[in-house]
Order: sequence, then C-alpha cells, then structure tokens
Amino acid sequence: MVLGKLFGGLFGKDSVDKDSKEEAESVEYKGFTITPLMRRDGGQYMTAGIIRKSIDGVAKQEEFIRADRHSSSDDAKQLSIAKGRQIIDEQGERLFRD
Repeated sequence: MVLGKLFGGLFGKDSVDKDSKEEAESVEYKGFTITPLMRRDGGQYMTAGIIRKSIDGVAKQEEFIRADRHSSSDDAKQLSIAKGRQIIDEQGERLFRD
C-alpha cells in the first residue's frame, strides 16, 4: 500500500482516488437539490453530482457522472450544476422511478 502511494504517480494514478467524492455547496432548482461532487480523474475534475428530492416524505437521490473533464474545480462545479438542471428539465421526478 505504501509503495502504491509512493509510486502511483509513475503509473498514471492521481493522488486523489476517483472513487473519493467531496460534495460541494448545493443549489436548489425547481424543488430539487443539486449537489456537485468533486471527483478527480487523471489530475482533472469530472462533471458529477447528486440530485435529491423528497417525494411523499421519502428522500430520493440519483447520482450522475458525465464524460466532461475540467482543469479547475470551479468549472466542474458550474457544469455539474448546469447538467443537473438539464436532467431535471428533461426527466423531473421520473428520474426516481424504480
């Protein structure tokens, strides 16, 4: 494990695991909450987030990840919010269908 951390950069691994997620500040949109996720892959930030809404008293959420990559976390946050809004506009509550 220690060797992996020491030599991970030599083999294209980023110092931040792309499976680690840090939530950024959430925004409200049409009764939904969009939370950008700060995920890194190869030194760039991914477009990713969580859409949440309480429906009939039950908390629902759906995570999304897009192929877009960004060099700055601010750019990733902005596009993640824009993609979340687009998903809500296209799918609305159908997003949470079982």
